[in-house]
Amino acid sequence: MNSDGSPPGSVSTPSQAEARPGRRPCSAYLPPPAGGRLPVVQRWMILLLALVILATSWGALYPRNTYLQHGPTAVLLLAAIPVLRRWPLSDAAVGCIFVFFLLHSIGARYSYSFVPYDDWARAIFAHDISGSFGFTRNHYDRLVHLCFGLLAIRPVREIASRHFGMSPRAALYVAPAFVLTCSALYEIIEWLVAVIMSPADAEAYNGQQGDMFDGQKDMALAALGTILATLWSRRSARQQA
Repeated sequence: MNSDGSPPGSVSTPSQAEARPGRRPCSAYLPPPAGGRLPVVQRWMILLLALVILATSWGALYPRNTYLQHGPTAVLLLAAIPVLRRWPLSDAAVGCIFVFFLLHSIGARYSYSFVPYDDWARAIFAHDISGSFGFTRNHYDRLVHLCFGLLAIRPVREIASRHFGMSPRAALYVAPAFVLTCSALYEIIEWLVAVIMSPADAEAYNGQQGDMFDGQKDMALAALGTILATLWSRRSARQQA
């Protein structure tokens, strides 16, 4: 007799739970093993972001502000390969980081306040965005703050669960708290940097465009993106359970 009580020579069949496992996650959501080579997709994203930083540094409206905003991105880019090899992330998580810094690099090229999205819209759709929605200021910075909340939840949640040993449930609560904290800290750092700059450079760097509640609105949009991304993550986790 076999250990499961079947006759000798017979092949054991898996149980119903083993034969019909839950939904298998897509490979894009599975991080590679630590210490190995980065996936091809991640290497291409790093290379493309490096090219975007170089391209958006050329002919910037306010070069000092652009270099100041590109500086942290360049440091993270240099550290990306060794860090991702030591603490790997999935293609989906790295893709979220890549898209955010891509948007940030475009904003840095035009000091955020002067991103010509109306010119781009007129060239493509023959209508400008500001005229269609009644905007009186450039809202590209608001878009990036919203996208920060939307895009940061996935990588932060993955880091918390994979590299800090948190349960998926705990990571789902820690991620939005961390993202909102980073959003508030960024506004404080932005204010401190503007304090030591000349008034003209400070206005171009800060991008308030005359709105005294600019920082609060930026944080509110980051919070909105965080809430939406967290709800989506909870829905996805329930579907895969």
